[in-house]
Amino acid sequence: MHIPDGFLSPQTYLPAAVMGGGILMLAYKKVELDVEKIPMLSGVSAIAFVMMLIIIPIPGGTTVHLSGIAILALLFNPWVAFMSISLVLLIQALMFGEGGVTAYPLNMLSLAFLGSFSAYYGYALFKNFSEKFATIFAGWISIVLPSVFIATILGIQPLIATSNEGNPLFFPFGLEVTLPTIVLPHLLLGIVEGLVTFGVVKFLQTRFKRAFDE
Repeated sequence: MHIPDGFLSPQTYLPAAVMGGGILMLAYKKVELDVEKIPMLSGVSAIAFVMMLIIIPIPGGTTVHLSGIAILALLFNPWVAFMSISLVLLIQALMFGEGGVTAYPLNMLSLAFLGSFSAYYGYALFKNFSEKFATIFAGWISIVLPSVFIATILGIQPLIATSNEGNPLFFPFGLEVTLPTIVLPHLLLGIVEGLVTFGVVKFLQTRFKRAFDE
């Protein structure tokens, strides 16, 4: 689900870079983490890193992967998850070519920001109904909402940047292609992400209860 280089116009990624930088600065001011929790955060971030590197190609020319974003958001908080996933995405872009450098701001805004906050507040929305359902939903929405955002951003590229003849200069497919191709597989993947989120969060909260006690 990472956007590679060459798919986005400067009219898209430059404003995204400004917005992403502003959110990173805000996150830096908000994040306060106990030193004792740093090893756990590092371990969970590593899990997310590996999950996002296991890429499965699917029909339609796109790929899917798990993320671990909701795990970080629920175990810590959305700002910590945002900072952690932003770093994961940067390392993947620079060292593994997973996601483009120019596309990094959009990948950060979609996966790190939308993924983390949708998971956190999605869980909060349903936790009084059922903590199990709320956790699974958090994992599901953390995948689905970013996929909708990415599909929309890609789908409007032919409208944003065109040649004098009216041909798209960057990503050539519109919303009628990107929305079903990207979102539909992630609706199903989100179920797997939700189940994995529930299993990992439950295990870590039980096995390392003292690490998450306030």
